[in-house]
Amino acid sequence: MSGVSRGKERIPRRPLPHFEETESGIVEGITESGFLKVALDDVNQYGPHAMIVLLGIVAAATAAVLMVAMFLI
Repeated sequence: MSGVSRGKERIPRRPLPHFEETESGIVEGITESGFLKVALDDVNQYGPHAMIVLLGIVAAATAAVLMVAMFLI
């Protein structure tokens, strides 16, 4: 499908990535493939959930660094 023109599309579609569906719950689904792999590579259906958790972790770390910097100045 990659590189094949479909009608009047100017940009050819890329092939779909490998995707594994899991029957387990959200926590087990994220931990069985690895948190960062699920969040960044989107290897199963819980990729968006893991990305939101990663966003919360990064936001909390950024806030902690800013709070420490504010108290040191």
